[in-house]
Amino acid sequence: MKKNMIRRLNTLFFFLSIFAGMLGADGVIIIPRPPRPGPPVTPYPLEVRSHLVDVSIKDNIAVTEIRQEFYNPTLSTLEGVYIFPIPVDAAITSFSMEINGARTKAELLDSETAKKAYEDIVRTMKDPAMLEYAGRGAFRVKIYPIEPHSTKKVSISYGQLLDTDSGITGYVYPLKTGRFSLKPVEDVGIRVKVTTEKPMKMIYSPSHQVDVERLGDHRAAILFQKKNVLPDRDFSLFFSTHESRVGADILTYDDEEGEGGFFILNISPSFAPEDGKTNGKNMVFVADSSGSMSGKKIEQAKRALGFCIENLNPNDTFEIIRFSTVARNLFGRMSPADPGKVKAARNFIDAMEASGGTNIGEALEKAFDSIGDGQNENASSIVFITDGKPTVGKTSSGELLEIVKKNSGKKARVFVFGIDHAIDTHLLDLIARESSGYRTYVSPDEDIEIKVSSFYEKIRFPFISDIEIDFGEMGAHSVCPAKLPDLFRNSQVLVTGRYRGKTGAIVKIYAKKGKEKIAIEVLPGTMDLPAEARSFIPRLWAAQHVGYLLDTMRLEGENPELREEIIRVSRKYGIITPYTSFLIMEDNEKREFREEDPAHPLMGQASLDREFRERISGEFGTLGARSGKGSVNASSEVFALQKSRNLDEIHQGSERLSFKGASGIRSNLSSLVRYTGNRAFYWNGKSWVDSNSVSRPKESALKIRFASEEYFDLLSVNPGAARFLSIGRNLIFLLDGRLYEIYD
Repeated sequence: MKKNMIRRLNTLFFFLSIFAGMLGADGVIIIPRPPRPGPPVTPYPLEVRSHLVDVSIKDNIAVTEIRQEFYNPTLSTLEGVYIFPIPVDAAITSFSMEINGARTKAELLDSETAKKAYEDIVRTMKDPAMLEYAGRGAFRVKIYPIEPHSTKKVSISYGQLLDTDSGITGYVYPLKTGRFSLKPVEDVGIRVKVTTEKPMKMIYSPSHQVDVERLGDHRAAILFQKKNVLPDRDFSLFFSTHESRVGADILTYDDEEGEGGFFILNISPSFAPEDGKTNGKNMVFVADSSGSMSGKKIEQAKRALGFCIENLNPNDTFEIIRFSTVARNLFGRMSPADPGKVKAARNFIDAMEASGGTNIGEALEKAFDSIGDGQNENASSIVFITDGKPTVGKTSSGELLEIVKKNSGKKARVFVFGIDHAIDTHLLDLIARESSGYRTYVSPDEDIEIKVSSFYEKIRFPFISDIEIDFGEMGAHSVCPAKLPDLFRNSQVLVTGRYRGKTGAIVKIYAKKGKEKIAIEVLPGTMDLPAEARSFIPRLWAAQHVGYLLDTMRLEGENPELREEIIRVSRKYGIITPYTSFLIMEDNEKREFREEDPAHPLMGQASLDREFRERISGEFGTLGARSGKGSVNASSEVFALQKSRNLDEIHQGSERLSFKGASGIRSNLSSLVRYTGNRAFYWNGKSWVDSNSVSRPKESALKIRFASEEYFDLLSVNPGAARFLSIGRNLIFLLDGRLYEIYD
């Protein structure tokens, strides 16, 4: 009887931890002894087949419905407890639960009772992950039986009131399930429907890459869907409502070290124009028809141009230029997009043939000449498609960039599409950057038509242009991007930066909407969400800032200050790419040689793998290359880092960071980094090391054994330590100026 009770108790704790993990609590697991002989049981024996979430939000009231399917691959019939940690600061208005279709009553635990339960699990299971949820309440329910080789379908529905401040509403769903499934989850999906009384402007997920479908000014549908993944972060969504035509919203995050803080500014347009009309635009399409474009490339380019001209708006003007040894205009000036001109353009495109050299200089000059003096009320754009380097006319980068600089007063954005790997990426990147434009590259196995037409759809409806921001007493600095793009309907302009002044200072935005000049005043929203829910802000800024610095290094050359800033920010915020990894590794070696501050904890393992060292050295070398596959890859990844809009996009090149450790086991650098707040923690082979503690001598740390009385005393005296302690059983971290070492 006693053995059976122990077995059942172990099983309860086992499922308590697993099910909590599936719903956002990185749970604790006890493996029950199988009732019959068999193979050893894996530490995480359940498979999560699916994790699907439907959210309906009306203004600040959200109803969340969760459907999960678990599979028991063991030979044992199991009994367990399902626990659901309540989302942070959520005011739960309703809760219901079903297990395999049968309605089940769940027990509500207040935050104090839940905290004790979490700590008891840590004591018993020797796993601190549940401490991340200290301070939250929870629902729990017993589940029995879970038969061998069978599934359990769990459905939950709960309502909550969302926090709204300065027109911004935030929603967070706990999705950290990565550590608690035997296999990757086959299907992970979150669908959110938002309805608002006031017109909706910003719709933004900083945590995940989502698809947004606008259904008017008052409704939107947001979708996140992935197959065969282990989710490792909570899902967050922000939206705002404003009566004005343009909405602007600011979120801030205070620096823990008292050095000002970080901000993110989102500028969003109305979905539909007030008068039913769209602003006109001036479009110049420039296509390379040199000999190297022969075959599939010229045919795809022609189809892409055909799509663009067929989708011009009635009040647009346009021009088409094709170039090889010489450049030829269709009209010789900007012409209205009426049926006759569109038909003439169709014929001009159909007649394009690939032959001759590449006269980029003449093509650029004709494109800018077509736009005129730049005084037109409409925004001007140049779509520039090429697959080669300049071989005719002006061929030096200096001469070609001078053309762009000379025409800067026309404020025409150049959107560059580089095809294949033989292009001069430095030249094309500089042209795009100088004009505050955009660049993208089409690999040999990609379709030019899809890339160009997809991009054109995004810029089809211009909203405002010539955006300038006055941050006033906020004291903003290190702002990304340095030059702001135009704003198009169904898009958003995202600006990140740091500040050292007043968080409540008014920010002013100036722009042009057709002939009209507009001004917007923005008061930064504080949001009553906890800092953890806004902790994406410093990491997103760091990624964009490092991306900009790497791009500057590519295009302007390296200098000591630039290199040191890249290393400092990358180390502090965990921006791990092939390029930053090489710089950090080199810096480590120099510090060790000079016997200076402790080196970066992560690179010590990877530096032992000579093949990895040589590989990322080669990767870094591609930053200086002007052409070739490596150069195209470097340009694309660094540009993507600059334009990061969410945490999914900051892991550029992570698939190439695999290395072999001293034990011979292959790992990936990006998987050895964890985050909490704006802290990065690195696994050095023995402990998780706080990036803020690297320069502190380890000997000065207060040493506390994991799960000892002193350990729980620290939690009791300083509840803020929980988010750090949840990282792992062995870690070194800095808290309130004091260094701690937790050891097992």
